[in-house]
Amino acid sequence: MTRVARPALGYALTLAAAAFFAVNGTVSTLALDAGIEPTRLTALRCTGAALALVVVLAVVAPGRLRVTWREVPFLAVFGVVGVALTQFLYYVAIGRMPVGIALVFEMTAPVFIALYVWLVRREKVRSRLWLALLLSLSGLVFVAEVWQDGGSLDVVGVGAALLAALCLATYYLMGERGTVTADPVTLTCWSFVAAAVFWAVAAPWWRFDAAVLTERVPLSVGSLQAPLWLLVAWIVLLGAVVPFWLSISALRHLAPTAAGLVATVEPVFASVVAWLWVEQVLSGWQVLGGAVVLTGIVLAQTARTSPAPTPLPETPAALSS
Repeated sequence: MTRVARPALGYALTLAAAAFFAVNGTVSTLALDAGIEPTRLTALRCTGAALALVVVLAVVAPGRLRVTWREVPFLAVFGVVGVALTQFLYYVAIGRMPVGIALVFEMTAPVFIALYVWLVRREKVRSRLWLALLLSLSGLVFVAEVWQDGGSLDVVGVGAALLAALCLATYYLMGERGTVTADPVTLTCWSFVAAAVFWAVAAPWWRFDAAVLTERVPLSVGSLQAPLWLLVAWIVLLGAVVPFWLSISALRHLAPTAAGLVATVEPVFASVVAWLWVEQVLSGWQVLGGAVVLTGIVLAQTARTSPAPTPLPETPAALSS
């Protein structure tokens, strides 16, 4: 039976995924503020998502779990750099500056991708790439408000967000090559498994005091509190697994470029959620800069002349988120 593409449904699924990722930024900020370290929060998210994806696939599509030994080195690098480090650096960034601003920096990944394919792969790119680069750089100047004593943002946070952008660009570039011969669902599942194994070594579980998960965390809504384990469960299920499946489903109805463009609303959603929930207020210059950067990102997304294989959908598209 031929599958009928329904673009309207694809757009709705992509927007829903962006919304879940955006809310996850604020939930993760609350968990970080409660004292859990970025390394441990990343390990919990990667491990929880890996377990959930493996269990679901084992039940509904066990064939998608099959990989060859030849694929293991690729999956290891893909999972460590594209998933484990991207998420860790994102958490470092949002622990030091507003969620929406961190996402704006991280979402410059398409600009790095376009530059890479032009400089290294020698692909032809449209001239709009240079305008995209100019807009992104000038927008980041406004976002960082560099005229205020060297900048209003934390240097470590900015550095972490930019490194996260590079890791995310690596994720997409490797994903493009990987999906030529492998199923995107299989690659994404095993990338989370590789990330979970990496953190099991880098941050051994026996050094983690699980009792901290029972501590109650203020939710910044009156006197409402919740146990930290509940926030972590949200981060794993509604901040990783659910938006992942929404993104996968959207790619059945939308071209990857279209899905990527729609996903650029994530920093907007994230900024609104953070403003309403934890009162993270952005200045007028930062809002203007964010809009300029997102315009540059949209141009960069469409700068490549060669069609790219279907990318993997941790959008913008984040883990980040």
